[in-house]
Amino acid sequence: QVQLVESGGGLVQPGGSLRLSCTASGFTFSIYTMSWYRQAPGKEREFVARISDTGDVRNYSDAVRGRFTISRDNAKNTVYLQMNSLKPDDTAMYYCYVPGRAYWGQGTQVTVSS
Repeated sequence: QVQLVESGGGLVQPGGSLRLSCTASGFTFSIYTMSWYRQAPGKEREFVARISDTGDVRNYSDAVRGRFTISRDNAKNTVYLQMNSLKPDDTAMYYCYVPGRAYWGQGTQVTVSS
C-alpha cells in the first residue's frame, strides 16, 4: 500500500523558516522523481519544486526559487522542502507528489502570519 506522509508544517512569522518532510512507503522511492505542490484557499494547486531520482536535477517555481530548497534521502525514503524567508503568500497546504505514479500525500498546512 502506497503512503506519502508529510510533516513539518505549522505557523511561522514572515521571514521565518520551516522544513517539510515527506516519507514514502509501498513503492521503490529511489527510482522516482519527487515533487512538492501547494494549494492556497480558493486557488488551484500549483507546482513548487521537483527533484530527480538521484537528486542531481532540481527545479523550482519562480515564486520560490532562491528561498526554497528541495532535497532527498533515498536511504530514508524521504524528500524534504527547506523553506526560508517565508512570506504570507506562501500560506497553503503543501503536498508531496510522485509524478510517475500520480501518488499524492495528505498534505501539511503552512501558515505564514504575524
